[in-house]
Amino acid sequence: MAAVVLIGAQWGDEGKGKITDFLAESADMVVRYQGGNNAGHTVVAHGREFKLHLIPSGILYPEKTCVIGNGVVVDPAVLLEELAYLTERQVETGKLLISSNAQVIMPYHRLLDGLEEEARGESKIGTTKRGIGPCYMDKAARIGIRVSDLLDPEEFEPKLRRNFQEKNILLTKVFNAKPLEFQPIYEEYLKYGEQLRPLVTDSSLAISQTLQAGQKVLFEGAQGTLLDLDHGTYPYVTSSHPIAGGACVGAGVGPTRINRVVGVAKAYTTRVGEGPFPTELLDETGEQIRAKGHEFGTTTGRARRCGWFDAVIARYAVRVSGISDFAITKLDVLTGLEHVKICVGYRAGDEVLYEFPQSQKLFRKCEPVYEELPGWSEDLSSVRRFEDLPINAQNYIKRLEQLTEVPVTLVAVGPSREQTIVRGKIFED
Repeated sequence: MAAVVLIGAQWGDEGKGKITDFLAESADMVVRYQGGNNAGHTVVAHGREFKLHLIPSGILYPEKTCVIGNGVVVDPAVLLEELAYLTERQVETGKLLISSNAQVIMPYHRLLDGLEEEARGESKIGTTKRGIGPCYMDKAARIGIRVSDLLDPEEFEPKLRRNFQEKNILLTKVFNAKPLEFQPIYEEYLKYGEQLRPLVTDSSLAISQTLQAGQKVLFEGAQGTLLDLDHGTYPYVTSSHPIAGGACVGAGVGPTRINRVVGVAKAYTTRVGEGPFPTELLDETGEQIRAKGHEFGTTTGRARRCGWFDAVIARYAVRVSGISDFAITKLDVLTGLEHVKICVGYRAGDEVLYEFPQSQKLFRKCEPVYEELPGWSEDLSSVRRFEDLPINAQNYIKRLEQLTEVPVTLVAVGPSREQTIVRGKIFED
């Protein structure tokens, strides 16, 4: 039995899709445990690029079982569209499973998401307006629609009708918007339920049985540590728990079943949307990193904010998720820079902080304390052994290890599966 959780160790967009795809080769099952189609994973396999939003990145291996866990919020239309997209590209999707307990994103969730964001004005959060937050709100309020409800008209009809009464009051009285019609949406979602019925199962049981059989399971998180609802840069966070603990809740697996936690981090740092970002580069270097790293959101297309690697938030990610191994992605993007910098602490007035501050007011005032290392100019794209990296690139990775006190087990030097340097095993034989 081997269970590995893979998480983002920054603000999301760390390249988790590539690392999940790479590790999935050694796994028997890949489980997505939180988030929704506000996430986007880009995977390059056999020279082809795939953009995924809900389906685990392991889907590109036809023999692997992929699971959408109970902690995910599912937009059925998006899921069916993604399945069609994969089928058109000759990707087998017959081994996909969907938790019967996963929450369903409804049209009123998407509508309210956009209206609420607009109403915030200058205090906007930077939501993708996909309905993720309102869906999780209904889940917490115990009025949410589950996937299993779509399979049972007698359960679905009264639950949806009750929600329509509440949501239409919000739409018309608070936001001065038009009310939604019940019957077309009710019928549309019953059809979605019938289309998804063959895939719906007790996913927690399926995962448990796989582990009990001595097989390997990879748990895939969306977003990143600093977007966690409890532990991120609140309120500029997502509505779920991307940290490793979220895998236990969002997949229905006990913490004693988890063997390792892999934290994925870029060789620099990016952030999408609003909120503080101490190492953000608003100069030509930031633009160079953005252009070379193709730093635009998979889901929204928004330009990502770029900055130097932040060892403070990396150590914080180690603390809250118990990271045992780091996977560093996009090392190749830093090629050509004369110097590279690492944030080793924050200056807040007369004090230097080496731990992530709990006060967001204080965090907004923090200025990075940098350590500068010499850069490298050699092309890394064909390097497959750590020893063959330029010495300055090796020293950069070793310094990240020293600052986080966690080994860097995987190093990505390009977007494809093959462009990965392996320094140790994640899944033990």
